[in-house]
Amino acid sequence: MVNTAESMVGKTCIVTGANAGIGRAITVGLSIMGATVVMVCRDRDRGETAVNEIKEESGNDALYLFIADLSSQTSIRQFASEFKTEFTTLDVLINNAGVIPPKRTETADGLETQFAVNYLAGFLLTNLLLDTLKASAPSRIINISSNSHTSATINFDDLQSTQSYNPQHVYPQTKLGNILFTYELARRLDGTQVTANCLHPGVVATRLLNDYNGASPLVSLMNKFLYGTPENAARTPLYLASSPEIEGVTGKYFEKRRMVKSSRLSYDLTVADQLWQVSKNLTA
Repeated sequence: MVNTAESMVGKTCIVTGANAGIGRAITVGLSIMGATVVMVCRDRDRGETAVNEIKEESGNDALYLFIADLSSQTSIRQFASEFKTEFTTLDVLINNAGVIPPKRTETADGLETQFAVNYLAGFLLTNLLLDTLKASAPSRIINISSNSHTSATINFDDLQSTQSYNPQHVYPQTKLGNILFTYELARRLDGTQVTANCLHPGVVATRLLNDYNGASPLVSLMNKFLYGTPENAARTPLYLASSPEIEGVTGKYFEKRRMVKSSRLSYDLTVADQLWQVSKNLTA
């Protein structure tokens, strides 16, 4: 069960990848706490099914479905525009969506798909919504990362993996990117009362894990017994979204609701600034 001690009544939250896995569990938790939740989903049918189920589970009807393909910058921009048309405040933004294609694919923007969805989509969406987040301050940005980032570096010479693509190498790089982005964002938001934090949710038996491991149906079934549930994984992002204990805390990395150190490279200011500039150019 999620921790429902904190009330989120009157708070507006966005969760990307909200219809399945950790995103769905986060949405359920926020709904139980009374938040208004904007669910960003790629598939309308799956999204509508999730909305109806979560309304019943939580007893909260304040769920709103927006369809957006986070691999498309045009779609991300359209969502941000539509959100601002319908909502005037944003208290919590949770960048959760992720993919792990087994083979290298490119988005409509000509970018490698993992890099585009797992990292760059959050960078773009956050920046598009910063004016609303600042106007709603104190507000919170939460980026879902992974402890797999500890094995990664940022390969600026091949960010799009055109020379070599291994999903188990690209995924940690995108998760390191999430952390570098979070820390740099926190520095740039100093004094605004908008905080930015990131986290490792734990290893969870979701479709994403199966994609990461290249799991067979049998291994996928075994994963459900070996690894944590989405509900357990949602505890840390829900804590970061709702707890008064971390009001004003920013630029930090969390595991199991505790502040911990991320990799040494994640604190490199030169790498963070370079990644920011590259990301800015790729989303211009």
